[in-house]
Amino acid sequence: MPKVVICELTEEPLDVDRLYQAVRDPKFGGVVVFSGEVRSLTGVEVTHSLDYEAYASMAVAQMQKLAENAAAKHQARVAVAHRIGHLNPGDVAVVCAAASAHRDAAFTCARELIDRIKEDVPIWKKESESPSPPISPEIGGEGLG
Repeated sequence: MPKVVICELTEEPLDVDRLYQAVRDPKFGGVVVFSGEVRSLTGVEVTHSLDYEAYASMAVAQMQKLAENAAAKHQARVAVAHRIGHLNPGDVAVVCAAASAHRDAAFTCARELIDRIKEDVPIWKKESESPSPPISPEIGGEGLG
């Protein structure tokens, strides 16, 4: 029953729905999809873009191993994809999808998988950023301090 259905590293835009559809199964009542997207603001820095690089063969092998372990541990179907190359704010950088008989296992599986990917997989990001201008309360800055 546990299975890794997608494990990929790509320069192409990620299709969140494709990973969602890949893990769906009538036997499973819980399906969780985590989509990590490039944010436009990191602390007080405006993020203009991110560039992801990877040691590709090692990254894919490590993602596969982590996905297999997560699938086995949580009796889940798992799909994972990470993007490399130049990404702009709003672009999807990583997707982890997990389906299991129950929601708790699906949530835990997806959470553990993304945490381990960020910790263990040789993928690096370089941020292109600049200080953000002060936000005026008149344009929605109230309460941000």
